[in-house]
Formats: sequence, C-alpha cells, structure tokens
Amino acid sequence: METKIAIQGIKGSFHHQVAQEYFQQDCDMDECMSFDDLVKSLLESKAQKGVMALENSIAGSIIPNYALIDRNNLHIIGEHYLDIHMNLMVLKGQKIEDIKEVHSHPIALLQCAVFFSQYPHIKLVESGDTAETARRIQEQKLIGIGAVAAPIAAKLYDLDILAAGIHTIQSNKTRFVIVKKENKELPKEEINKASIKFELDDTAGSLATVLNVMNNCKLNLTKIQSMPIIEQPFQYSFFVDIIFEKYKHYEKAKKILELMTTHFKVLGEYKNGRK
Repeated sequence: METKIAIQGIKGSFHHQVAQEYFQQDCDMDECMSFDDLVKSLLESKAQKGVMALENSIAGSIIPNYALIDRNNLHIIGEHYLDIHMNLMVLKGQKIEDIKEVHSHPIALLQCAVFFSQYPHIKLVESGDTAETARRIQEQKLIGIGAVAAPIAAKLYDLDILAAGIHTIQSNKTRFVIVKKENKELPKEEINKASIKFELDDTAGSLATVLNVMNNCKLNLTKIQSMPIIEQPFQYSFFVDIIFEKYKHYEKAKKILELMTTHFKVLGEYKNGRK
C-alpha cells in the first residue's frame, strides 16, 4: 500500500516540497488547510505520516505545534531542514510593471517587505496559503496579480518567476518534523537525536540539575522550549531536543530523568537532519 502523507497547505507549498525531498519520491498527499486537520488525518488513518513545521530561524518556534504533537500522542520519526526561498511569480508573459497586486501568506509578505518597497505601485494582499494563490492565478488566468511562493509552486502551476530569492534575510531556514502515530521507525544504531518533554517540582535548581545530568551523559542540548501548564499557574513543561553519538548514553540519561522529573515523555527518537 502506498504511504499517504498529510501536509499543511496544498501542492506547491513548502510542506509539499519537504515531503518530496524527505521521502525522495512523488507521494500521495492529503492536503490539509490547518495543522489541526493534519493531526486529524493521522489519527483517523487517512494519512500514515505527516509533515509539520516546528521552528523557523527568523520567526522562532511554532509553539502550538509542540502542543499538538504532545496532546495527540504523535511521534516524531524524522526531521528536515528547508532553505526558504521566496519568489515572485505571475502568469507567463507579464512584466513587473504590469503587476498591480501581489497575494500571499502574511508571513511571506512580511519577509519580502524590503523588495516590495521598491515597487510602490504594487498592493500587497494577505491570503491563507502561498501555493493556493499561485494555483488560483493559473486556474483563473489572473492578469496583473502575482504570488509570493516556493519555486515548486511556479513549476507546478506553470508560472513565470519575475524575481527569485526576494526575502530580506537570505539565511532563512525552517525545521520540519515527520510525525506518525507509532514510534517504531529506525533501529537504535541509526538514532542520534531525540525530542523529550518533562515537568519538574518547583524547587530551586531543579532545571539546572536536569541539564547537568544531560551533560554528564554526553548529550548535546540543541533546543529547549518552555510552555506554561495551564492548570498549574507558574508551572512549566519543557520540550527539549538532544543529539548524541551513542544511543546507550541517551538510554542512561532517560532512566535517570524518569526518576528526577514529575512527568517524562519521549516525543520522538530519530536521525539528526542537520547537515
């Protein structure tokens, strides 16, 4: 049976690009208009795996997605880092002087503000999805309207790229994770990264002690994200990513941390996607 992949957005979106690059093939896609819909697709077994953005090098963590993964007991089985390239695309044969409006996701427009400041005649219009605008331009043959989207969208919807790489900060990476309902994906010897969640007693130095244990067990902490526990004012959950050379070092730390924390959960064990 062919694996179906749930993505946020439609074909031509950055999530679609990640699915193609990570799985290295044209997969059957379940296009979901929100991350909640993506999770639902997995829980109802419409799709077997999902692609979910988790953090951006400029905008930071997408905190609601940490909560979605945790609350629905999904497992991270892999990760993929994507260089985000924003491109201005239009129906074939048009020049930049012909373009009156550019539609895209508000974050995409924000990241390209400096480029568009050179073209005051262009009105920027917010839309729900980068690729959806590109598709609409092709389907409705919209003259004078451009989209800001990924290169894959121009290819898919047969649009001309008027300007490539128009984002202001050129080093713009997003980390995506691959999620599914079960965690059994890789043999232990191939695993060198894990995502965990824990909660601590409200005692002085408790977090420092946990971090010390990780250090002593030769774990390299690459990310720590705190989230308030709604029912307990001023209490926090900690979401942590760690990389390690040997699985046995991680296993040892896991046993100690299970005893030291009031709540401990593994969100995923996988292969480090950072090149």
